[in-house]
Formats: sequence, C-alpha cells, structure tokens
Amino acid sequence: MQKQQGFTLIELMIVVAIIGILAAVAIPAYQDYTVRAKVTEGLSLASAGKTAVSEYFAANGSLPANNATAGMASSTSISGNSVQSVNVGGSGVITVTFSGPSGSPLASKTIQLTPNTSNGNVVWDCASGGNLEAKYRPSSCR
Repeated sequence: MQKQQGFTLIELMIVVAIIGILAAVAIPAYQDYTVRAKVTEGLSLASAGKTAVSEYFAANGSLPANNATAGMASSTSISGNSVQSVNVGGSGVITVTFSGPSGSPLASKTIQLTPNTSNGNVVWDCASGGNLEAKYRPSSCR
C-alpha cells in the first residue's frame, strides 16, 4: 500500500492568506507609484516652460506674464496623457494642470513652479504652489 503525499487544505489556505496580505500591501503602493509617474510627465512638459521663462528673464531682466510672452505655445496645446495644460502666469509662475477621470487622485489637480530670481539666476521652487497632495509630488517638491 502506497501512502499519498501532498499539501493539506490548511497548508494551502495559509499560502493563499499570505498572498492576500502581500497583495493588500502592494496594490496601494503601486497605485501611488503610477500617480507619481503621471506627475513626472507633467514636470517633463513644464521643463520647456522653465527654459522659456529663464531665457526671457536673461534677455529682458523681467519675467513673462503668459505663454505667448515667454515664446511658448498656448497652454492647452501643451498636454499629455495625464496633463491638461501647462500655463505661464503672472511673474513667470508655471502651472501644470492634470487631467483624469472624476475621483482620481489627479483630477483637476495642479502643481506650480515658481521662479525665484537672484543674482541674475532663476531658481525654481515647486514645494508650495498648487493643490496636488504632497505624497504625489517628487521628493524635490515636498
């Protein structure tokens, strides 16, 4: 007579429980990661605006008031998969407006890049402007 070998039901249930616990931890972390990747897209699109504002400041000694003055395309034509617009406002402040379905973490959220001019240089600050939650901002913008 041969004895059968295999896993018992309780052993299989323990494995399923462990996998469930790992998934419960990993899924929210992955969702935050995907939102941060979309925010990175917005900052990437804003980099052209940062260059345009910096060049305008170097040439004129003042900051542009809008996209046209900075030599950029209209705000709504600068868009991406998760970015609705990139707008240069008063005093050279660049506002990135995100898009997404209603209820998503990025729906109608903004992040602002504020130029600080000192000694003829433009230094950008993104920590204080906009209504995007801090956990979704890059570490340099928290």
